[in-house]
Amino acid sequence: MNKTELVEKVAASAGLTKADSKKAIEATLCAIKEALAANDKVALVGFGTFSVNGRPAREGINPATKEKITIAAKKVVKFKAGAELSSAL
Repeated sequence: MNKTELVEKVAASAGLTKADSKKAIEATLCAIKEALAANDKVALVGFGTFSVNGRPAREGINPATKEKITIAAKKVVKFKAGAELSSAL
């Protein structure tokens, strides 16, 4: 399912127009993105939890040249599915 299909599904389920549904989805995604950028955790009860994890810098190997390289530290988004979502699958 892509974003357009999600907008259509939400609009049909909630009785909203597609424009209102798109605004609601974009606002939700923006709020989640802002919370994660501020290093907050976003917990949607029954659905799951989004959090930010840090990966430390590490040493890797360039597969083309077999040369050792340093891979920089970075932050990644982690999602842990909630109980209701897991049981629905």
